[in-house]
Amino acid sequence: MIDTKDANAQLRTDVKKLGNILGDVLIEHGGKDLFNKVEEIRETTKGLRVDFQEESYQELKEKISNLKSPQRQDVIRAFSTYFHLVNIAEQNHRIRRSRDYRLREDGEVQPISIESAVKSVKEDNHPNEVIQEILDDLSIELIMTAHPTEATKRTVLEIQKRISQILQDLDNPLITKKERKNYEESLANEVTAIWQTDELRHRKPTVIDEVKNGLYYFDQTLFDVLPAVHQELEEQLDDYYPGHQWKVPNFLFFGSWIGGDRDGNPFVTSDVTWETLKLQRELALKKYEESLIDLMRRFSQSTERVKIDEELVNSLDGDEKTYLKKGEKWPVASEAYRRKFAIILNRIRQVGKTKAGYQDSEELLSDLLLIKNSVEKHQLKGQKLKKLAKLTRQVQLFGFHLATLDVRNHSGEHETAVAEMLKVVGISKDYAQLSEEEKLDVLQKVLKDPRPLMLHNEDYSKESQDIFDVFRTIKKAHEEFGTRSIEVYLVSMTQSSSDLLEVLVLAKEAGIYRLHADGTVESGLHVAPLLETVDDLIAGPKIMKTLFDMDIYRHHIRERGDHQEIMLGYSDGSKDGGTLTANWKLFKAQQEIHDTAREFNIGLKFFHGRGGSLGRGGGPLNRSIVSQPAETLGDGVKITEQGEVLSSRYMLEDIAFRNLEQAASALLSSSSKVHSKSEKVTGLKDGWEKAMEEISQHSLEKYQSLVFGDKDFLTYFKQTTPLNELRELNIGSRPMSRKNSEAFEDLRAIPWVFAWTQCRQNLPAWYAAGTGLSAFASKGDEELAMLQEMYEVWPFFESTVNNLQMALMKADLHTAKEYVDLVEDKKIGERIFADISEEYERTKDVLLKISKSEELLDHTPNIRESVHRRNPYVDPLNYLQVDLIQKMRESDDKKSEELLTEVLLTISGVAAGLVNTG
Repeated sequence: MIDTKDANAQLRTDVKKLGNILGDVLIEHGGKDLFNKVEEIRETTKGLRVDFQEESYQELKEKISNLKSPQRQDVIRAFSTYFHLVNIAEQNHRIRRSRDYRLREDGEVQPISIESAVKSVKEDNHPNEVIQEILDDLSIELIMTAHPTEATKRTVLEIQKRISQILQDLDNPLITKKERKNYEESLANEVTAIWQTDELRHRKPTVIDEVKNGLYYFDQTLFDVLPAVHQELEEQLDDYYPGHQWKVPNFLFFGSWIGGDRDGNPFVTSDVTWETLKLQRELALKKYEESLIDLMRRFSQSTERVKIDEELVNSLDGDEKTYLKKGEKWPVASEAYRRKFAIILNRIRQVGKTKAGYQDSEELLSDLLLIKNSVEKHQLKGQKLKKLAKLTRQVQLFGFHLATLDVRNHSGEHETAVAEMLKVVGISKDYAQLSEEEKLDVLQKVLKDPRPLMLHNEDYSKESQDIFDVFRTIKKAHEEFGTRSIEVYLVSMTQSSSDLLEVLVLAKEAGIYRLHADGTVESGLHVAPLLETVDDLIAGPKIMKTLFDMDIYRHHIRERGDHQEIMLGYSDGSKDGGTLTANWKLFKAQQEIHDTAREFNIGLKFFHGRGGSLGRGGGPLNRSIVSQPAETLGDGVKITEQGEVLSSRYMLEDIAFRNLEQAASALLSSSSKVHSKSEKVTGLKDGWEKAMEEISQHSLEKYQSLVFGDKDFLTYFKQTTPLNELRELNIGSRPMSRKNSEAFEDLRAIPWVFAWTQCRQNLPAWYAAGTGLSAFASKGDEELAMLQEMYEVWPFFESTVNNLQMALMKADLHTAKEYVDLVEDKKIGERIFADISEEYERTKDVLLKISKSEELLDHTPNIRESVHRRNPYVDPLNYLQVDLIQKMRESDDKKSEELLTEVLLTISGVAAGLVNTG
């Protein structure tokens, strides 16, 4: 049990244990000199955090600057390795705390757990039929993306996983003295292995590398954890409502963009998308095969001992003749279940190869249910067939496609292809130059004409051919892998209604969308706009209303179950208008588009394109869910899970379960409150939205006055951050900028945020929020009291304020000042940094007033302590990074290559220390 007086005592013990082993490794590798150098720097930076002395600070910087390779590289790696070990220890302690709740005998329920959510539902006193409605409405889709891929290599992740398992084993109070010694030796070996492994990639990953990286998490944890979350909900409902039979739907799914996201990535071709779908199916079939072999061993019941269901028995002879060759049949005729499993196994192995294979997962599901229904008739009462139920749930969740692959592309690509197609057939000479009304008129006429437009013998441009191939691939995928393999086509940079109709035209040419002679429509693909910039978010309601008013689009929507998906981009909106304005415009856009859809009786699912870091809308999943407008949750929630957070959330099974449990708990609790008409969830008091509009406007003006209004800002950004050096860190297949352009608008949000995070200014996650909030709060006591009430009652505002606190906590302007020296024009550096520093203090002051706190993150002491614990160890990496960048920018090319390697090591180390990349 965890010590209730000092909940983090065991964590500190683990960190000390791992740190001591690392110290031994340093001595073994670099001698006492290396160890002493690392300790000297560590002690100095730690001391400076407690009592800053200018003289000690300058001495430290001089010592760091005087380091020479190879020792300098070893010092960098020592601090980076330490953070990898701390991350493991903190994850293990999170697992420990979660288990501690389950072991308690005092009945205390773990917060934000499925049990706490079911308990909350019970306290809301809903009738059973309302509870079933709430369950039926639950829907969470998490979409894996590859940008950026994990900054830590897979090899290092696997070592980290083994270390975590050893730490868990050492927690077992029943291990013997000898076993403990063996575990300690294994721990030392694994820490040594981390040190001796090259942590930098020597080449950029290919898209297929990224696909395999994503599949790793399905293989290791998600395939088992998703059904476990469903089972946990079933069990808690049984416990809190004994005797009632609940139907828990399949409400938690994973999808992926990896291999389907073409926006700005020239390496995602149609062939790559096809290969992705094949790899996903292969993994799903492999996992089913493993489960079926296990079940075959277990289900040894004989027809001489129990009565097997007649339907199952009658299916055996015919299926064996149809699907099995001589020698494949199970030899014991009385073991009916094993005979059936032998048939199922062979059909699984033949999927995609011969006609003997299952044509779709529904056929497999039917066979499994046949077995389940039979076994339940001779099972002990009240005892569930959990392994068989788990496999059944897996087939329902993963099918033969494993994860639905979203396809995304830029709206401009579609316009160019459609314009060329229309020009070739003489419908429009220059479609791209038409007004929006004229475009809509042309597109509707094309969609109402069942005849195809494309002339297959015509020489279209390669760019257009590539677009046509995408849609042909989707059509082919539906035939080969099923319609669940690709369900949504996302249009990035959607700025008008025609952007969506153009996709329907392209789908029509591929046979995915069809208009029959009798007027009926077939449509096999959702078309979803991606609203990214502040202007696009404001225009969103009008864009969708225009489409919903069109008969042709309403026919398409009706074929898609009266369901429309809308993706909201957090990254570009924040980059365009600042985090506070972006988040408010996102909230308002959801409300307005939701109201518009309701007028047409269309169900909406909002897809939140959140990044892993705060500057791109990141944060815990459960907080992301409860901060949305409550009325939008009934149609389900879809959220991106960025490559950078995959290892921290899904590498370990217990952590994966806890993360997904929190998400399910948040959605279930929020949905229950909506049905209860609880003001805490649904009610916004008079004046709150008006206040947010005023705050947002002040914030937007402040943000844009710096980012777009200051002619020297881009110079400051490029010189004070390691932006250019990031280009060499091989963490993703996609280029850093659209069109390989140096323009600010073409720079992707990921490197934008990553660069600011590295230099500890963390500007995208908080800048200008203080101006907006303080402008309103300073008007008087009533206004400040209103903000304080909003923080206490309104989940959106509470989440916004808490994320801003986290952003300020992870920023460190004292360290950031070191980077300002990298700006060539000292006046520019000092002027802009002075503005950033002033805004930081303004933001901190108003956040503390609103939250009635003495310190930042008073509400989450564990996170605050973690940041404090890490800072003294991140500092040396930041100081080294500044020194190395300075030397590299002044050096010749030959020397620069060696320095670049060391800069990249500091970037990787800072990312591990802050648990943030982009």
